[in-house]
Amino acid sequence: MTNVIAQTPRPVMGLYDEPLWESIRNGNMKLQRSRDSGKYLYPPAPVCDETLSSNFDWVSISGKGEILSWIIFHRQYLEAYPAPHNVIAVRLEEGPVIISNLQGRQPEASWIGRKVRLVYTKMPDGFVLPRFELSD
Repeated sequence: MTNVIAQTPRPVMGLYDEPLWESIRNGNMKLQRSRDSGKYLYPPAPVCDETLSSNFDWVSISGKGEILSWIIFHRQYLEAYPAPHNVIAVRLEEGPVIISNLQGRQPEASWIGRKVRLVYTKMPDGFVLPRFELSD
């Protein structure tokens, strides 16, 4: 696995995304949490999918999570993602699932269930992306 940080495409900003990306830029990722249900939402949304309420707070997350699924691409499809390139699905301690990448050392055996922690990776153009590292 290469540790070279290639310039990856910037995410397309949705209507409700700015507070999320600002918190990531500041190294303190925040998600919407419904004041009515307590549910954390990712990606950001106009209403809670449980209560249909628009009463939210932006709350810092722990950054702790667990790998639910993973794949390694052994072929390069896009210039920004040199092979081998991993993609992981992480369930955050707060509940939402985020698709990202695992940086640093890789599991020697199964990836499923491995504990990870959020890290902030600065791209060559200065944009910051949330990534994960093993924590166990």
